[in-house]
Amino acid sequence: MTHATDPAVPPEDQTDSLVLVPDSEDTGQPLAHGGRATRDLVHRPEADAFPVEWTRLAEHRYRVAVDWPADHRFFAPLPGGVQDPLLVAETMRQTAMMMAHAEYGVPADHHFVMWHMDYALATADFGLTDASGPIDVVIECADVQMRARSLAGMTVLLRFERDGRLLATSEGSLSCTSDRAYRRLRGDQLAAAGDPVPLLEAVPAERVGRRDPRDVVLAPLEQGSGWRLRLDTSHPTLFARPNDHVPGMVLLEAARQAAIALAPEGRFLPASMKIAFHRYAELAEPCLVHARRETSPEGDVLVHVEGVQSGEAVFTATLGDTPGTAR
Repeated sequence: MTHATDPAVPPEDQTDSLVLVPDSEDTGQPLAHGGRATRDLVHRPEADAFPVEWTRLAEHRYRVAVDWPADHRFFAPLPGGVQDPLLVAETMRQTAMMMAHAEYGVPADHHFVMWHMDYALATADFGLTDASGPIDVVIECADVQMRARSLAGMTVLLRFERDGRLLATSEGSLSCTSDRAYRRLRGDQLAAAGDPVPLLEAVPAERVGRRDPRDVVLAPLEQGSGWRLRLDTSHPTLFARPNDHVPGMVLLEAARQAAIALAPEGRFLPASMKIAFHRYAELAEPCLVHARRETSPEGDVLVHVEGVQSGEAVFTATLGDTPGTAR
């Protein structure tokens, strides 16, 4: 792509050659190494930080202790006492960034680009009894690319377990950019970080599976099908800090809400999701969200969602209502 804000544009000042680190490489560091999670490592305020600590199991393999809430201001339980599946995606994001900083030398001022995120529940029973409190997450880092002594990019694969029972799996890929390169890449958009964005009218909260209208990220269109992306930059979870672009979690939530809006009586559990991010979603430009629903011969429901800005896709996602069905 050639869009000026495309995260695929290579950073101009990162000229050191990339080195692919084999999965089996032994660096001589003790396997007992680990540490405590902090809000700086996971890039979230304390109330929204889920990793607690990590332990190195092998080279590029770690166990992370996670604490999932039984209640949360945004990742609230779904009807019937079901835990919010988007906790899987958000925990993967936080865990990947924590490992990048703590184990792969990424400086605090670097920026992350998440290229894709996939998750799938491994069980149809994802109730609070089984999926809240202490959770064990095993993360494997693959395709590790280093630039000098700092991570340039990697793929992460995670298994979420509680008491030995597999709850979910997830996968994602990310890259890291220096602050200098990011400022060159984003240019004028950085000056707008923190500026207020007009708050659009929300679709009814119950139509998109939310209880609080402040959590709605879709706005009705005056003409045609679909929605406009609705941005509340004062939202304490979705916009925990000033941003120069739309955070990825907003786009995941838009995909979820679009899938629920298409479901009969709003009955749709996002048991699996595959989402790809194609370019930065700009705060000041309208973003249209389109969705279509299909049912397989086996009865599994898939919803395909796309976000479009200035005629180009910013994200595409597929959600399934049965564990492991998104593809």
